[in-house]
Amino acid sequence: MKSSDSQRGLNYLALLACVFAGSLVLAAVMASKIIKVGPIVVPAGVLAYCLTFLITDVISEIWGKEQAQTVVMGGFFTLVLVFVLTTASIVWPPASFWPHQQAYQTILGSSARIMVASLTAYLFSQYHDVWAFHFWKRVTDERFLWLRNNASTIVSQLLDSVIFITIAFYGSLPLMPLILGQWVVKVGIALLDTPFVYLLVYVVRRRLPSAGLGPTFET
Repeated sequence: MKSSDSQRGLNYLALLACVFAGSLVLAAVMASKIIKVGPIVVPAGVLAYCLTFLITDVISEIWGKEQAQTVVMGGFFTLVLVFVLTTASIVWPPASFWPHQQAYQTILGSSARIMVASLTAYLFSQYHDVWAFHFWKRVTDERFLWLRNNASTIVSQLLDSVIFITIAFYGSLPLMPLILGQWVVKVGIALLDTPFVYLLVYVVRRRLPSAGLGPTFET
C-alpha cells in the first residue's frame, strides 16, 4: 500500500471508530426515552445503537477481525467512561440557582443494574458480531457481503436483547415481550442498513486502490 493510501486508510478507520463511539454515547443518552414503533415499545437508543453493528461490519470487511475487535474494546471503555462521568455529574452538588437537578437525574441517571446489563450485553453481542461476520466470510469464500452482514447482525442483536433485558428487568417485568419487541425493531433496522454497508465498503475500497481492495460487489 502506498504511504498516501496508508494514511488515508487510517483516516477512514479513525472516522468510523469515532462514529462508532459517538453512536454508543448517543444510545446511552437516548435510552431514557421510550418510543413506539407501530405496536412495539422500545428505548429510543436502539436507533443509534444499531449503527454500531453497521460500522463493525464495514471495518471487519475492509480492515479485518483484529481491527474490528479493537474498535469494540474501545467502545467498551467509552461506555464505562460515560457511565462514570455521568454518575459523577449527577452526584455533584448543583449550583444553588440551577433548578433542574431532578430532571437531569431522571434523564441521565441509570441504576447499577442497568449499567451492568448494558456493558455485559454490549461485550457479548459485539464480539459475537465480529466473530460471526468472519465465520460467514470464510464459509462463503468471501462472497455474499449481504449474507454475512445480516446473519451476523441478526443473531448478535438477539443476544444483545436477551442479555440486556434479562439482567436489567428479571423479576420486575415480563421479559419475553420486551425481548421480542426490541429484537424485531433491531432486525428491521439491520435489514435496512445493508445498502449502506455496500456503499461504505465500495467508497473506501475505491479510495484505496493500491491496497488491493478495488471495488467489488458480491452477488
